[in-house]
Amino acid sequence: MKGFATRAIHGDLSRERGHGALRMPVYDNAAFEHDTSHSIQLAFEGKKPAHCYSRISNPTVQEFEQKMRVLTGGLAAIGVASGMAAISNTVFALAEAGSNIVTSRSLFGNTLSLFTRTLAPWGLEVRFVSMTDPAEVERAIDGKTRAVFLESITNPQLEVADCAEISAVTRRHGVPLLMDNTLLTPYLFNTKAAGVDIELLSSTKYISGGATCLGGVIIDNGTYDWRRSPRFAATAKQLGPMAFVAALRQEVFRNVGACLSPHNAYLQSLGLESMSLRIDKSCANTAVVAAYLAGAAGVATVHYPALAGSPFQAVAEKQFGRGCGGILTFDLKDQKACFAFMDSLQLVRRATNVNDNKTLIVHPFSTIFAEYAEEEKLAMGVRPTMLRLSVGIEDHADIIDDLERGLKKL
Repeated sequence: MKGFATRAIHGDLSRERGHGALRMPVYDNAAFEHDTSHSIQLAFEGKKPAHCYSRISNPTVQEFEQKMRVLTGGLAAIGVASGMAAISNTVFALAEAGSNIVTSRSLFGNTLSLFTRTLAPWGLEVRFVSMTDPAEVERAIDGKTRAVFLESITNPQLEVADCAEISAVTRRHGVPLLMDNTLLTPYLFNTKAAGVDIELLSSTKYISGGATCLGGVIIDNGTYDWRRSPRFAATAKQLGPMAFVAALRQEVFRNVGACLSPHNAYLQSLGLESMSLRIDKSCANTAVVAAYLAGAAGVATVHYPALAGSPFQAVAEKQFGRGCGGILTFDLKDQKACFAFMDSLQLVRRATNVNDNKTLIVHPFSTIFAEYAEEEKLAMGVRPTMLRLSVGIEDHADIIDDLERGLKKL
């Protein structure tokens, strides 16, 4: 198999692009003509691989999807409008009213809101456990559990669960394991090898090439037997391992309409080509910045899985290999100090995204988790003293100079 960077640039080495173009053109249009009425009928029925309407499929988007499939070794990949679209489409396809999913409260704020405030009123039960305790996960699973969902590194708590142990639990119970791998990407964490059945990504982050556009990806790793799923048992008898992907393509993905735009797919295919280089630089910078903050006056605590003394250092090293991503958190004495520190920064930008090329800082307590009551935020490990730093690819000395200037003003 070719190396990661080679696959990211060349995909499956296909040359079918016309006119000798080195990249797939942007098919930035809505509909596609067919020569005959029978041809378009077969395409709509899923019996012919052809494009009809860009809400369902598009050549530029398909090129990006194929690159993601080749990169991950998955069975299939579907590009969607955002990371949240990837999660919501997947849960819509897997679950129904009266069923449940097992997850953690240590989740990205919008993901938690999707589960508890958007889907729960429609009849989905959300069971919260600690993903660092496989026995607790196992106790929460029953005959109505449709999935176990976790993040490779939780955002912003930066917890790391032992994926192999969680996977062993889900395998015993015949439940698919879903993972949001946005903070690491397939470059740092091979979810298929770790036992994840469906990998979900916000391609807005590292993949896009520095937050150039929104996007998301759903990857079916081809490791789950869909005959064990109540939603897909009948379909799997006909379509086998493609049952889940077919259900997305022909129903949920098509009906929800959260499709990836062709222009964004083009930018994300382009971003893939330099992703490994940017991640290497981001991880190296983060390690240096974390070490600096750990010894800096005025900083109460620093959280980064690769940092010596982190309770997640051993499991992170075992699972991730190349690095632990570009996100760290640290605590100052109170919220007032956090705001004063942020406002004094000149190089580091005050913005909510992560894995941009630029270094970004945000106060999660007052922004990402603003919709939750104080006691809820504290129960989720989101403190008023916490700052989240997404370390970019600038020269690390310049990042540290800016942070040091801010700390001296407290």
